Amino acid sequence: MSTLFDAIRAGDEDGAVRALRSGADPEGREDGETALYRAAVGDEPGIVRVLLAAGADPGRRSGEEDGDLPLCGAACGGHAEVVRALLAGGAEADQEEEFGFTALAWALRLGHAGTARVLLEHGADPDRPGPDGFLPLVAAARRGSTACVRTLLDHGAAAPEAALREARRWIGADIAAELRRGLVAGNDGGQTYEAVVRRVREDGGVTVVVELLREDGAPTRGDERQTGHAAIATLLEAAMGLRTPHEELAARALRCGDPELDAWTTAVAELAGRADEETFVTAAGWCAYRDPLRRALGARVLGALPGFGASALPVLRRLAAEALPTAREPLLSTVLALGECGDAAAVPELLAAAGHPEAAVRRAVAGALAGIVPAGHTEALGVLLALSRDGDSRVRDWATLALAELPDDTPLVREGLAERLGDDDPETAAEAARGLAIRQDPRAVDALASALADGDPDGTARETALAALEHIRDARVRTRLEWTTPRRG
Repeated sequence: MSTLFDAIRAGDEDGAVRALRSGADPEGREDGETALYRAAVGDEPGIVRVLLAAGADPGRRSGEEDGDLPLCGAACGGHAEVVRALLAGGAEADQEEEFGFTALAWALRLGHAGTARVLLEHGADPDRPGPDGFLPLVAAARRGSTACVRTLLDHGAAAPEAALREARRWIGADIAAELRRGLVAGNDGGQTYEAVVRRVREDGGVTVVVELLREDGAPTRGDERQTGHAAIATLLEAAMGLRTPHEELAARALRCGDPELDAWTTAVAELAGRADEETFVTAAGWCAYRDPLRRALGARVLGALPGFGASALPVLRRLAAEALPTAREPLLSTVLALGECGDAAAVPELLAAAGHPEAAVRRAVAGALAGIVPAGHTEALGVLLALSRDGDSRVRDWATLALAELPDDTPLVREGLAERLGDDDPETAAEAARGLAIRQDPRAVDALASALADGDPDGTARETALAALEHIRDARVRTRLEWTTPRRG
């Protein structure tokens, strides 16, 4: 048994197999914990499967009869692959452990959306109250996990009204101060030296982590909460058929201040989904504000608004021309929106932004130019060639894609593509090969063969190379390439 637990601690799947073959009990315990529980908590899906195959009971508790379950231990850690293995091995999705907790209750209260999704897909009840009496949707809203709320809504969870009240209660709150007060109140009068606050960007938002420290710096208690309450409110309102005012959605997006976070992207998606004249007029008006983030929000909505591309184009072109050349916003949002419009009339504004100091903007420019550059546009060709040599791999990738999509077939275009065949980034090299294949350049064949044989079997570069095969006219060569299998797994 000692050998088996040593293998679990080391993450040694082969060692676990050897120990079991040598007679170790798959249901054995060490310090009261079962081998399966230890492997589940340690995020060892391979060893979990080995133990299950050897006869370990996925529903057996560690410790006493009311002790911890392997499924709940895995859910606490957000170990989705372990959870999947345990469920496949016969674990009950809604089995309760001590104090009435289920795996789903743990996953939602700790913000593990991927784990929650696996549990729900395997039959966990989306409406089973937790030990604190909260329904799952309310618990997820309280946690502030947008992804958990989305997952529950996808599985028909009830109580959107109560969850909406909970989400609205936390919008704009000082979460760090609230968590600290709760920790101090539950510290039984213990002396603390300070509270340390960390803000971790993850899961489409920011997680606020608060720890109370003793005078010697050792942690005593801690708590954390995500900050997706504004996005959650927007999702729940939409699910309930409520039409949230434009300005309320704008306030939620602008309060978070980051176009990449859920509060912003969810508001943009909700506004764009309305696809009406009122929303277009409102978003166009935001583009005239002095606040750069308000203008960025207007641009993002205009770019995502279906059916209004022609009307949005002059607004966005003017916004791009007026943007400060070195500032990130609203230029980045405007370039992305122009890319959504897909109109060649925006090429001059896009070319003007190509030298921006931030790679994200240059990347957006390259992507926006793909497929819209007119034939014979030498200035655009020069810009794309320069971007295809950028120090940022994603800029090179998008610029090479845009080169591949040019309507021109000239020696300069071909040599620009050929130059990227040896790029360190496999996706860029694959795009270059596709561009040459489109132009029937024989250099594409060996490059595609290399991408198919030597690249990541599950990577984007292989997908690009496979898509390029439609341009190979020689049937024998195309067949050979189609049958090229990866040399590594």
